[in-house]
Amino acid sequence: MSVRPTKKQQEILTYIQKFVAENGYGPSYREIMRGCGYNSVATVALHVNSLISRGHLTKRDHSARSLEVVKQSSQSNATSSQIKITASNERWLISLIESKFNEVESAKMITQKEIDRLYILIASLTVLGFDGAAVAFKSRIKDLES
Repeated sequence: MSVRPTKKQQEILTYIQKFVAENGYGPSYREIMRGCGYNSVATVALHVNSLISRGHLTKRDHSARSLEVVKQSSQSNATSSQIKITASNERWLISLIESKFNEVESAKMITQKEIDRLYILIASLTVLGFDGAAVAFKSRIKDLES
């Protein structure tokens, strides 16, 4: 798990990401210095080394232009693994969504806005990993759209 970059480190990281996206290779320290408005290559090196130690950058074999931005998917996985949904919370959430569906299904006229809100609730189930419940609600929403 990587430590969040400081404001200045984030500025350098963003510059490197843009540079690599535009050029296909990493910038030199001097290019980072000019691009971020620093006066010293040593300051850039300090921030780059810190970004490497924090897990945001990697450097291939000490060659020039070898900086690579580390994909942050591991960070999003760490965040999602920190979310703990208890069984009672899961039942509460599903019953809440069930009541919203019942409310819409019993309405005389169903608007697109109400259907969109139901889709958002279904998406929340998917994000939380309750794919089975999401599939069941998707079939119900298809019936509402007909």
